[in-house]
Amino acid sequence: METRRTTTVVLYPGIGVGHLSPMLELSRGILRHGIDVAVVLVESPSGDSGFAAAVARARSTHTSVSFHVLPTSPPSPPAAAPSSDDAEDDHPIVGLLRYLRATNAPLRDLLSSLSRPAHALALVLDMFCAHALDVASELAIPAYFLSATGAAALAVFLAVPGLSARVGAAFRDLGDDVVLPFAGVPPLKVSQLPPWLADDGALFQASLRLAARVPEARGILVNSFLALEPRTVQALRDGLCVHDRPTPPVYCVGPLVSPGAVAAAREDDAHECLRWMDAQPDRSVVFLCFGSMGAFPKHQLAEIADGLERSGHRFLWVVRSPRSGDGRGASPVMNPADAPLDELLPAGFMERTKDRGLAVKSWAPQVEVLRHRAAGAFVTHCGWNSTLEGVAAGLPMLCWPLYAEQGLNKVFIVEEMRLGVEMVKDGKGFVRAEEVKEKLRWVMGESGGARELRERAAAARDKAAEAVADGGSSQAAFVEFVKDLEGFVLWGILAFEGRLLRPFSIVVH
Repeated sequence: METRRTTTVVLYPGIGVGHLSPMLELSRGILRHGIDVAVVLVESPSGDSGFAAAVARARSTHTSVSFHVLPTSPPSPPAAAPSSDDAEDDHPIVGLLRYLRATNAPLRDLLSSLSRPAHALALVLDMFCAHALDVASELAIPAYFLSATGAAALAVFLAVPGLSARVGAAFRDLGDDVVLPFAGVPPLKVSQLPPWLADDGALFQASLRLAARVPEARGILVNSFLALEPRTVQALRDGLCVHDRPTPPVYCVGPLVSPGAVAAAREDDAHECLRWMDAQPDRSVVFLCFGSMGAFPKHQLAEIADGLERSGHRFLWVVRSPRSGDGRGASPVMNPADAPLDELLPAGFMERTKDRGLAVKSWAPQVEVLRHRAAGAFVTHCGWNSTLEGVAAGLPMLCWPLYAEQGLNKVFIVEEMRLGVEMVKDGKGFVRAEEVKEKLRWVMGESGGARELRERAAAARDKAAEAVADGGSSQAAFVEFVKDLEGFVLWGILAFEGRLLRPFSIVVH
């Protein structure tokens, strides 16, 4: 009797809404190929309520996916010689990586419980979860990475270890006059790198270790599409970004963006901002939103409000309470105070702009807003999920990066993709009201440059749709990924039936 093969792909996004969202979109494609999907979640050590809310939404909207939550207090790693991962550093990401590494033991237990005779597992990891490769190797499970960034940021990340070894010094010591050569991307100055890549501290060293582990995977899934980043994708596939070993197969399967909610059956079911958008003219509204962790101090909020008011254009603005940190929106640490809008914005602003603007607190249905006929431009923090949502909606972008790799994304959006322009900061790191006013007037205006930007944005939208359609480049890449996965599963099933010596133990790189 023929053995019935069943497969479950286990998605492990680590921590953070920006890492969970593309994994959930990936699950849709996997399910369409008749493969089961499980998502492994780790509760944030900081008790991030935003992540908890995102998980609750995911459970309600992805009912065909099984969700598993690892213990909230993972056991400490076994006593051993001090690891370089444990270098003293108070950066929260170093602690997060240590926390995720400590979940290897409960992850191993979970995967072992899911594994059954004639039932194969595969693992798709977020880059932050690279230590889970050890679990995959121990259990002989094929492991892939999903890059939560685009191809360009991935290329830089993979190339940093080799470039650092050749330079022999911290990048920041080179000065900003030096242009760093990365294959497949525009030349980069040190100031355009994420701060921890420019420095040589504990987070930089941890990043080198993560980058060095990526080639151990069976393949890399990239949330992008070939027509958006052709030069970078070619460099990755040609092995030009990893200096000392072969690069695994690269599958561009994006854009992995939500299709958006189905239109509400009753008007009162829709979010207030969508009802407001319905009353606005086509392509007339500037949407301002800065991601799940993007927030500003009151001084910067006042500058934005002043610029919006003076621009004369319609706007929809998602406002979050200020965070602790350096005051420029660069810190992902939540301020416990959650002030109402009338305390955050200048006195009288909401009343003076009520006929052409709307400010909402904390959250808006971004995909639906961006795709609304009234949306005309997108002021964004350049997080990669938001970037792809803007591309898929065909909107020109005003780029205002805040933290992480968003500065890199800004360079790629402005200089390589040519789908946006920069919101220029002053010497203290703030964007002033005059800059807000002038950039909004420019992007919504009729100058030749603005019209060409809108045309490029519309063309990118069409190419994004083509990539995921039947016969498109991303669909073809997804099929290749599934073929590789199923090929491994076939070997495993044959092994289980006794036709090979060791079941589920063949991993080909």
